[in-house]
Amino acid sequence: MRSSLLLVACVACGARPQPAPPAALHDVVIRGGLIVDGRGGPPALGDLAIDGDTVTAVGDVGGARGRREIDAHGLAVAPGFINMLSHSEVSLIADNRSQGELREGVTLEVLGESSMGPVDDAMKKHMTAEEEDIKYPIAWDTLGGYLDWLAARGLSTNVASFVGAGTVRERVIGLVARHPTDDELAKMRGFVAQAMDEGALGVTTALMYEPDTFATTHDLVELAKEAAAHHGVFTAHIRDEGNHVGEAIDEMIAIAREAAIPVEIFHFKQSGKNNWSKLPDMIAKIEAARAQGLAITADMYTYPAAETGLDASMPRWVQEGGLEAWRERLRDPEIRAKVAAEMDQLDPGWDNAFAHAGPAGIKIVDFKSQALRPLIGKTLAEIAAMRHKTPEETAMDLVIEDDSRVGCVYFLMSEDNVAKEVAIPWMSFGSDEASMSTEGVFLHTSAHPRAYGNFARLLGRYVREQKVITLEEAVRRLTSLPATNLHLDKRGALAPGYAADVVVFDPATITDHATFDVPHQYATGVSYVLVNGTLVIDHGEHTGAHPGRIVRGPSYKPAAK
Repeated sequence: MRSSLLLVACVACGARPQPAPPAALHDVVIRGGLIVDGRGGPPALGDLAIDGDTVTAVGDVGGARGRREIDAHGLAVAPGFINMLSHSEVSLIADNRSQGELREGVTLEVLGESSMGPVDDAMKKHMTAEEEDIKYPIAWDTLGGYLDWLAARGLSTNVASFVGAGTVRERVIGLVARHPTDDELAKMRGFVAQAMDEGALGVTTALMYEPDTFATTHDLVELAKEAAAHHGVFTAHIRDEGNHVGEAIDEMIAIAREAAIPVEIFHFKQSGKNNWSKLPDMIAKIEAARAQGLAITADMYTYPAAETGLDASMPRWVQEGGLEAWRERLRDPEIRAKVAAEMDQLDPGWDNAFAHAGPAGIKIVDFKSQALRPLIGKTLAEIAAMRHKTPEETAMDLVIEDDSRVGCVYFLMSEDNVAKEVAIPWMSFGSDEASMSTEGVFLHTSAHPRAYGNFARLLGRYVREQKVITLEEAVRRLTSLPATNLHLDKRGALAPGYAADVVVFDPATITDHATFDVPHQYATGVSYVLVNGTLVIDHGEHTGAHPGRIVRGPSYKPAAK
């Protein structure tokens, strides 16, 4: 009655009732989901509003509407996941949809363990010779040129990259096993500085492989200092993940200290059963360094097997000079005998994956040669038996015959240790694999299941089933932790003003399906993925959109136009 009287009074005095303000209209509203904001706090039911490429509201958006509304009741809403170590440099050329990673929530792929620039004509010749099913023109000379070229083709995920220490080394002194001169080291630093200006996140190295393995700690410190001067990070596949893993971690700590730079250890592990018991000591070593103020972190994949090539089974000296020089040496009977003898030693002075896994624990997953592809899926022991040769001889023969390093999965890690590593609070996650699709060129070879399931496996196996960590902690380590470690601005959290990279998934069903025997299978349980505010996964299917961008490091200097 009172409101009616007020209305009559207003009419009597000539006033008109004011209409309610129109409800806000956003580009996208995700409504009623369990918001897991990436910062590690408890999840809460709420809404998310997006305008353009930016999150504009989190929590209760009231009567606001969206041009596109997504019902997230019963689902988790989180920042898009960051793959700390992707090898999609070439796979994105073949298929820029990046379905293997998007379908498990990855919105940023970090490349560069062996970066695509800087390169000269000799390096381009080597790269072209090593191409397999995916052929592509090398239409760039610098890392920035590659990133621009890749972006111009369209991307469904965001991409960032490090510059490779091995890449700049090869650019300056080739593939030889010698120390650089002071002038050469200065040139290498110059290439790092150039890459940082082009948007690199820092400098990285793969110290198990040539030519990276020929670098001294001093060389690495000098390159790390250059990256530090540009607010970058130093990352590494450490020199030894097996018998000398402690010394290899000590080297990373020394680099962090001497170069005053944050250090990330790629795919943290202990290779070989005789080394599995070293995990507590490795954790203690890193935590002691962190207690001293050094920024040491690590990432991992959620499987007990690694993937690399048969180069991990042979001494580094035989590989000096690149693939063709390696193959030529393997044709020499005296060298073959020496190589075989070292392969049989558990501690020959290099990280011997052959001895750690054993021939029965080495599964062949990739050949360049069509004639050899019927052997894919067999172990090295099985192929050796078929050929009536020793596994050592067979490994050498396969490298010669295939004109490649030959892709292999090595079963050399502990499932118990994987779970313990998942629990480490400074551990993030990287697939250490290319993003693939279950079609086309990718089906010509096998793969490691981490290409399709690394992140879904974390959330399904280690969060939901084994309860190693909570959902909010897992999301923190997939989002804000790597974003902070990489010095990324406005990424890795759901908050107003942050990039609208968002994944909507079902914590009760998210599951990896890829196996070592049948790897080409997508994960399930992810319903929606937005990259820079655009839906790329809608009701579990790719939309065909390509809103991905190159995410540049903090010292990026746009080229003058």
